[in-house]
Amino acid sequence: MKNTEQRKERKTVSGRVVSRSGDKSIRVVLDYRVKHPVYGKYISKRTKLGVHDEKNQAEVGDIVEISECRPMSKTKSWRLLRIVQKVDKDLL
Repeated sequence: MKNTEQRKERKTVSGRVVSRSGDKSIRVVLDYRVKHPVYGKYISKRTKLGVHDEKNQAEVGDIVEISECRPMSKTKSWRLLRIVQKVDKDLL
């Protein structure tokens, strides 16, 4: 790779933390809706992503912003950028 080439912009998405699966690891769920190609009805779908949380700062229920990165393990290829909204402990 030449030094003059620019790297492509990496994807960033936001989702909800559903699990603390281990040290420096979280699971984030992305909920979205798609239109059925034949019937036209909207269907709710979700994707679970393994995310690298370097400082172990995200808790279950937090809304977080994540970015693509190199594969950290077999299932983790995203990393935590920031916590958008912390979960209120009183509501849990």
